[in-house]
Amino acid sequence: MNSSDWMPDITHPWTRFALVVIIALAVAGLVHRVADLFLRRLALRHPMGASIVARANTPLEAIVPLVAVLAAFRAAPDEPARLIDGLEHLVGIALIGACTWFLVRCIGALEATVTRFNPIDLEDNLRARRLQTQVRVLSRTAMVVIIVLGIAVALMTFPGVRQFGASLLASAGIAGLAVGLAAKPVLGNLIAGIQIALTQPIRIDDVVIVEGEWGKVEEITSTYVVVKIWDERRMIVPLQYFIETPFQNWTRTSSQILGSVLLWFDYGLPLEPLRGELERICKAAPEWDGRVMVLQVVDSNDKAMQVRALMSSTNSGKSFDLRCKVREGLIAFVRRECPAFLPRWRGDVEGPLRNLEHRAQARSHMG
Repeated sequence: MNSSDWMPDITHPWTRFALVVIIALAVAGLVHRVADLFLRRLALRHPMGASIVARANTPLEAIVPLVAVLAAFRAAPDEPARLIDGLEHLVGIALIGACTWFLVRCIGALEATVTRFNPIDLEDNLRARRLQTQVRVLSRTAMVVIIVLGIAVALMTFPGVRQFGASLLASAGIAGLAVGLAAKPVLGNLIAGIQIALTQPIRIDDVVIVEGEWGKVEEITSTYVVVKIWDERRMIVPLQYFIETPFQNWTRTSSQILGSVLLWFDYGLPLEPLRGELERICKAAPEWDGRVMVLQVVDSNDKAMQVRALMSSTNSGKSFDLRCKVREGLIAFVRRECPAFLPRWRGDVEGPLRNLEHRAQARSHMG
């Protein structure tokens, strides 16, 4: 048997096509290898780009070979046409999916890079929270838009879908209105997300009061906000809520906050020793930031006076702890030093006591 019988016929169209595909894949692998080495060296000099290179590498491993195979289809045989067109269409859809994946990974890498280089676990984290909020909301919105566009482009490669789209555009009056009404919540949240990213009524790690609940903004997605309540519950709030409904933001411009303690005492309580005790408690407490420390009588009634202690802290968590310390310390001081001036009910019991005394004396005489 002649060895030439085992050799493929390079003049056959399918053999040439197979060789072209193999060469294209080999060139694609070489190109990807060179590009990967270049990007990794570039990332060493630019640390912020290292995350993007690492995350984009996997989609690129699919994109480069798919582009090479798609280019190799120019050398594909003409027959059978249906099989060739089907394979080319399948590779094209895969390429669209890989490109969509690549863009989503790049946006995610950019978000992760900004988050890593701008941590919010610092005392003065206003700038970091502002950047993280903008990047997170805009990146989630961009991811949704890219995925929707990728699916739309992939569907438009089918002739039937293109014809359906043309017919839909031709009768877009009532249909467009119906689709717009159905998509209003989704579009409203997307627009609200862009508004929040630009105007920033809330940011990541902001302390907010929503529906009467105190909590921190834990996560901002493209459609909703996760608020971590103080007792570790999670409140899920639509983005539009923060555009259309009033709410409290305790860290809008700064995390510094004033805390107050209200106590009732008798009118006879001397205030100067109480002010001295407040000063001692605040100076001994690490939660006090040294800005504000005031004790004032802010209200009174026919029974007692209301004293308010006002203290400052760097954030709301420390303010809560400082308020508890001051409240406990002032009550303990008054109970220890001036127990007679704690709030109490007063009444004239002189008359009833005299009547009881007269009755006791009468009984003794009768006995």
